[in-house]
Amino acid sequence: MSTRRARFAAWSRRRPLVGAILIAVGGVEMFFSGQLDLGNIQVQLGFSGLQATIIPVALVLLGVLIVAMPMHRIFYGVIALAISIYSLVGVNLGGFIIGMVVSTVGGVIAVSWVPADGERRLRRREAKRATRQDEEAAAEEGDADGATADLTIDEITAASAS
Repeated sequence: MSTRRARFAAWSRRRPLVGAILIAVGGVEMFFSGQLDLGNIQVQLGFSGLQATIIPVALVLLGVLIVAMPMHRIFYGVIALAISIYSLVGVNLGGFIIGMVVSTVGGVIAVSWVPADGERRLRRREAKRATRQDEEAAAEEGDADGATADLTIDEITAASAS
């Protein structure tokens, strides 16, 4: 059981899971608020309720796509933000404001999510290695010319003044 939990934890660290879940939950909430019946009155706005169905389904789909393809999280997150803001007009005030707020927060989280620390550490390590190689190459080049010159700023300004 613990290995399954550890695998899930490792999997979820590599993707913006919380943002995707919030986007999907906001879409589900909007869907059910768009299908609301109050006695003989059915509350639906938009083109004969078409928007009240398409917008929530699109938000749920975007939530699934963010989990499935985290490398496109910014693109899908921005689309989710735009759709959730538009739902204020298209779906019963954005699912009575609640669905719009939840999916907007999920979109912001999805857009602002960055990869786990392991990937950042790897990039940092590669950058340090490249810098070290550049320094070694410069040191070898200085050794090939003879001796490296260790001049202070005062010596350089005095030399350039005369």
